[in-house]
Amino acid sequence: MIRPRLAAMRALVTGGAGFIGSQLTDALIAQGATVTVLDTLTSGRRERLPENLDLRQVDITDAPAVTAVMEEIRPEVVFHLAAQIDVRASVTDPAHDAAVNIGGTITLLEAARTVNARLVFASTGGALYGMDAPIPSNEKVPPAPEAPYGTAKYCAEQYLALFNRLYGTQHVALRLGNVYGPRQDPAGEAGVVSIFLGRVHDGHRPTVFGDGTQTRDYVYVGDVVTAFLAASTHPDGGVWNIGTGRETSVLDLIKHIGQAADHEVTPVFAPARPGELQRSALDATTARNDLGWFPVTSIAEGIERVYVWVRDGRPDRATS
Repeated sequence: MIRPRLAAMRALVTGGAGFIGSQLTDALIAQGATVTVLDTLTSGRRERLPENLDLRQVDITDAPAVTAVMEEIRPEVVFHLAAQIDVRASVTDPAHDAAVNIGGTITLLEAARTVNARLVFASTGGALYGMDAPIPSNEKVPPAPEAPYGTAKYCAEQYLALFNRLYGTQHVALRLGNVYGPRQDPAGEAGVVSIFLGRVHDGHRPTVFGDGTQTRDYVYVGDVVTAFLAASTHPDGGVWNIGTGRETSVLDLIKHIGQAADHEVTPVFAPARPGELQRSALDATTARNDLGWFPVTSIAEGIERVYVWVRDGRPDRATS
């Protein structure tokens, strides 16, 4: 299959009214692509998108509706970011998590097959590799997720690989680190950077679950968007980690937030939550070698940008 150039691409973005999806949509439009967004607007916001954008309010688990959209617009690439993203919610209701993250992905794969479209799938790296994984973890580390969310994302990846074997497709999975940046809802279900900055800006103390030594690989949204663009035109299918390779503890995160806010931040400590890892960082060497991708935004710079966004009233159309 010949891959389209970004400037000539017909793209469908699921979850395109979300935090990452809306910024990916903007980047695609800026490159000259024709973009349709598919989103239920349950957590996504119409205001994040350009006024004249083609938005379809469709659930990815609704196979007839998804297929109808696919056959109408006939995208060449489907950027699949719609998901149930709350690790805690996946523990509470694993069946719903699987229905969205596995079932919805299968629905899109089947619909994409009818129009010969490629799927670029937003998977997870932070919730995939498990407690005993080497740090940083590369793509060869056997997945051992600690929560239904990571299990469902890995299962969806396996369906992408299966379709590649069965039908000769070239679907792609990007295993994302902990993505943060402007447009991530400080009152949302995930995103500790925005949640903490929102509380600090509003004069409250952030809550740390556990002792604060747990680490994550925080990767800035603008860098993640460039990874999606690079993967969409790569000639082959594959699985790539998208992260910085560096660990940042929650306590270090709070120090960076204090620097951005220009005052010391003292958190409130609460018991650790089930299903969450102690350490996580992603080795993105393969993405650098294959896609030419690497992160360019430091954690200090990224947190400063998010703080400015929060301080400026959290505009829906903020750029990264």
